[in-house]
Amino acid sequence: MDNHEASSAMTRIRALVDESSFVEVGALVEARATDFNMAEKKAPSDGVITGYGTINGNLVFVYAQNAAVLGGSLGEMHARKIASLYDMAMKMEAPVLALCDCSGLRLEEAGDALFGMGLLYRKQTRANGVVPQITAVFGTAGGGMAVLSALSDFVFMEKEKGRLFISAPDAVLGNKDDKIAMAESQEKNGIVDFSGTEDEIIAEMKKLVSMLPSSYGDSASMDECTDDLNRSVIGIEGMEAVEAVRQIADNGILVETKRGYSTDVLTGFIKLDGQTVGVVANREQIFKWKGAEQAARHINFCDAFDIPILSLVDVKAYCNCECNEKHMAAASAKLAYAYSNASVPMVTVIRNAVGTAGMTFASKALGADIVYAYPNAQLGVMDARKACEILFADETDNVQAEKAKEYAEKQNSAISAAKRGYVDDIIAPQETRQRVIAALEMLYTKSVYRPDKKHGTI
Repeated sequence: MDNHEASSAMTRIRALVDESSFVEVGALVEARATDFNMAEKKAPSDGVITGYGTINGNLVFVYAQNAAVLGGSLGEMHARKIASLYDMAMKMEAPVLALCDCSGLRLEEAGDALFGMGLLYRKQTRANGVVPQITAVFGTAGGGMAVLSALSDFVFMEKEKGRLFISAPDAVLGNKDDKIAMAESQEKNGIVDFSGTEDEIIAEMKKLVSMLPSSYGDSASMDECTDDLNRSVIGIEGMEAVEAVRQIADNGILVETKRGYSTDVLTGFIKLDGQTVGVVANREQIFKWKGAEQAARHINFCDAFDIPILSLVDVKAYCNCECNEKHMAAASAKLAYAYSNASVPMVTVIRNAVGTAGMTFASKALGADIVYAYPNAQLGVMDARKACEILFADETDNVQAEKAKEYAEKQNSAISAAKRGYVDDIIAPQETRQRVIAALEMLYTKSVYRPDKKHGTI
């Protein structure tokens, strides 16, 4: 429609979808409210553009709020248009992409606007685990819109102009500026996956969509692999997590999620032999609660959409600071639950997995299908020297050191774990890519029986 030609909302949609693929739906919808001079206010399309198009040839449903129309505020018909878009997306089993720039609920429509917001909460909840939901915040997402964003699977945010908040920053007790609502803060809070310029956000959204299936029943997240399946990954045992994952991935491509949340865990998506795989990897050997929550959420998403999971484990202990102690038990329980509950193919590669912290990461006990370990990997209940300081507390340091060598060999080595069946094979680090690909190929038709129940509670 001509009303949209110069709008930032339509510009964003056209940048996101394939050229000439967007078809608008509901362009003639207008507000029905007449109170408080609403009848005199022009609101083309009621401030939101809705429709469908393609990204790399794959169907997507998109809505973009138009801040030039009543501030992009959400009223009754605005909400009904988005709700109808969700109904279409569910029928077609295709992702929903939200481009947010909204001043909040339309006060002139009061209760009708509030009911519309609640309706959208329900639509997003029903769509959760059925189709991917991706939100990009380019302007303001305040109050209820912040909740809508958090209900999405993935959130992107413009790093300078974007604002996401429940209460306006100047209304928050003790707060003196709007940094609390900006992208950097919301990345640290775990709501935002990626922040950047508008162009960077559009590019990252396209990359993410290309990685994901269209719905929970779609197995089409497969591409032709142009990388060598038997390519060696040299030096991977000493690499930082991001580089190690890229070495394993097809063509070195990794799409990270929640990259600004935890410092100790990496989550994201890669392709292996053309198949999308969710990846979890330790950035640090000391395990923290934020990393556990981030990994658990990622695993739950992958399981819902039938995406195999690769875990690169390198952890030796829980962080023992006071803050971590307050949250670690609950967060670690979420992670253990997520791995134990997942029914998708799961392959684990261990650099180190010590104590319950290591066991919680994709161990054989939690249901990992194939577990590999590197030759020098440590696996066991605790560090060998510390264990012997307890077991042989009355002995000299020399005796404890000698016993620690024996303990490391008999209890903490990869070979001792393999003899007990906790590790399926000890592999050379350079073989990681080819061995993981071979394991996932074998697991492609995996089927798991689960007890009949409504849902879990963790």
